[in-house]
Amino acid sequence: MLVLMSIKTFSQNYAISEIPEELKKDANYVVRNITSEYLIKAENSIELKKKIIISILNKAGDGGSYVYIPYDKYSKISDVKIKVLDENGKQIGSYSKSDLNDVGQSNDAYLYSDDRALRMRIVQPVYPYTIETSYTERSSDTVFLPVLQPYMDENVSVQNWSTEFKNESGIRLRKKITETFFGKPEISESDNFIKASFKNIPAYKEENYSPDYRTVVSKVEFALDKACLKGVCGDFSNWNSFAGWYKGLLEPVSVITPEIQQEVNALNLTGTVSEKVQKIYQYMQSKTRYVFVAIGIGGWQPMSADDVRRKGYGDCKALTNYMRVLLKAAGIPSYYSIIYSDKTTKIFDKDFPKMDGNHVILCVPTESGNIWLENTSQNIAFNHLSYQTMDRNVIMVKDNAAELADTPKTLSENNKEILRIKAAISADNTLQVSSSFGFSGGMYDMFLPLISLSPADQKDALKRRYDYLQFSNIDLTNLTNDRNEAKINFDLSFKAENYSKSLGSDIYFRAIPFLDSDFHLEGTDRKLPIEIPFGFTDDYEIEYTIPESYKFSETLSPVKIDSEFGSFSMEFIPLDKKLLVKRKFMLKKGTFPPDKISEYISFRKKTNKIDHTKILITKL
Repeated sequence: MLVLMSIKTFSQNYAISEIPEELKKDANYVVRNITSEYLIKAENSIELKKKIIISILNKAGDGGSYVYIPYDKYSKISDVKIKVLDENGKQIGSYSKSDLNDVGQSNDAYLYSDDRALRMRIVQPVYPYTIETSYTERSSDTVFLPVLQPYMDENVSVQNWSTEFKNESGIRLRKKITETFFGKPEISESDNFIKASFKNIPAYKEENYSPDYRTVVSKVEFALDKACLKGVCGDFSNWNSFAGWYKGLLEPVSVITPEIQQEVNALNLTGTVSEKVQKIYQYMQSKTRYVFVAIGIGGWQPMSADDVRRKGYGDCKALTNYMRVLLKAAGIPSYYSIIYSDKTTKIFDKDFPKMDGNHVILCVPTESGNIWLENTSQNIAFNHLSYQTMDRNVIMVKDNAAELADTPKTLSENNKEILRIKAAISADNTLQVSSSFGFSGGMYDMFLPLISLSPADQKDALKRRYDYLQFSNIDLTNLTNDRNEAKINFDLSFKAENYSKSLGSDIYFRAIPFLDSDFHLEGTDRKLPIEIPFGFTDDYEIEYTIPESYKFSETLSPVKIDSEFGSFSMEFIPLDKKLLVKRKFMLKKGTFPPDKISEYISFRKKTNKIDHTKILITKL
């Protein structure tokens, strides 16, 4: 008995001195212990006992001082206990459920949401200290079992983090392990029991241009073959049964009412399938706007198509389903497609069906290929997906079947910025520019927000983007959004002060007025891969005119660089009293191992240095 007591006493010792030194390195707070103990009683009944113990080491770790317990009307929180411990592990404070604020999780982007949370911040003036939180949750939702992934934030280390299941339901509980260099899970299991844990994970330090942590840190996923969501239960043992469950959500909200049929008839559709789809799509865009709705099953079931017709708004699910029903009324089949939208690609696993995804788009099959529709934007072009939804797969919900289908691939040569500039250098060191910009592919997405701004805000946005040019005036004209070809064009004229510099009686200036100033990466001591989530091509031509009393002092040689990361070239072509500068830069999308960091930095520094090439003009 004495031995058991001593073990228990040791296990509950949360003095800061008990944290291994290697876990204190680079850490602002330490996850001492997170345990999630689940009891699965039935497909619609699950109980969680959770304990979270976090040691805050310094003021920068205050982000770990928030107690946050989410819930909704399908779950019940009880037995909330919060303790505050000093540096030696001695209790110096306590709180209960009544001390927490009960708050909604809505924000300005939400129209309706019934998600709530119990939350408070523990304010403690003396560091370090420890917060121990425990509570019980009972829920009828079993479809979203936790993903065990030992990451909470940058500069946070993990001493112990575990999830375990006792399964009394008789339903098969599946697991999937994704192991990377960052964290190795320990698994123990028996007939109706699974426990997964991670131990002694050092602090994760963010590094520029690294992938999302969800693809870097090891994880263990869990899923039940039969589960419930907001009172709607189904079979999730394979993707086809998942599609059958989802179809059950869609059918009640997909009725072609007489009013919807009348809408479609009034469009007088003619031409090819693609032309009909485009006309319906742009009609839908003209009468709807995006808002987020998540009440009960509404997090996954769209509001009815007729409600969208009447109200003129909806979230991605509602707008996508409304578009699907409009097409159905026109006799055109289309497929509601669940996707994971993010800069880092996430792929659905054909061998591990589970509820997942954070967005919905629509696929319309035609004889000439699939048409893909993003339905949440009033301005986006027809049959155009952003780079955050390309290069991945979707769960396409068909009649009693699901298809894991790939979205289009994004190519650097299609994500293009075309820039044509006429630039006049003045003897007083000002730069007078008239320029034409063209954006297509993924670059179209980057500039699409410009379309919805007021003229004054459009100018301000461009001033901020090119703030290094010190505009004294700016004129933006001919801004167009080609929603048929996914192209944005505009003309920009401006005068910039002090662009050139005097060198005695001579003048010098930078070869490229508009620069990509976003790249900042130093150091070669890197642990994480390098991710280039978006590949693009710049095609610039700048025609310089100089004062009559000056001449170009030298002819600059052309430069060309080829790399596994992309390519770069610049030419300097004399044209009598003018100089034509041609620049092409192509960056490839991809993920590269950490040992490539020196090569990548070298490539970007070389191109940046050439962009800053100085052109000298001499006074006659």
